Amino acid sequence: MIGVVLAEDQEMVRAGFQMVREAEGDISILGAVASGGDAVSAVERLRPDVVLMDIRMPGMNGLDATRIITALRDAPRVVVVTTFDTDEYLRDALQAGASGFLLKDAGPRLLVEAVRAAADGDALVSPSITVRLLGELAGSAPAAIDHDLSARELEIVAAIARGRTNDEIAADLFVSLSTVKTHARNISVKLGARNRVEIAAWAWRARLVD
Repeated sequence: MIGVVLAEDQEMVRAGFQMVREAEGDISILGAVASGGDAVSAVERLRPDVVLMDIRMPGMNGLDATRIITALRDAPRVVVVTTFDTDEYLRDALQAGASGFLLKDAGPRLLVEAVRAAADGDALVSPSITVRLLGELAGSAPAAIDHDLSARELEIVAAIARGRTNDEIAADLFVSLSTVKTHARNISVKLGARNRVEIAAWAWRARLVD
């Protein structure tokens, strides 16, 4: 069971998320709060696996709350869910430590996938903004194209750049999920990449994908 804390100040949106959760047997909403400060308190109290975090809320905003939460020991993964599709929010959310970024109109299927991906150490970004996000972050990707990645690791880098999740990569390459996770960790270390988006940006710069 994946424990989730929902930080969202609009009651209607909270109710919609609850309905999504009720349709999934592996996701449990441990708490729902309406401010960033309450989100921090709920995380410390409830110890969720994933936090769904709005950005604009009363008091402490979601980005500041994300910075605090991701700095905690055994921190949960944070997925930012917002109506605001701006380059500034994209950049700030990832710099704050968010593991995913979804627009609220992305639909329930992607929301559930984002929760599961985050709990599994993966990340999901709304497809409608993936290309622009890579363009925005390409300059922050590791500068050197030289690498010591193995042929298998290069395959996985290319798959990450195409937006494939760990589960999908494992199925594509006929390997176990734990093997993919191990490769992904090694790739991050070798490239000096902080997250999957930076791995994808490196792949684009290295022309591993079009």
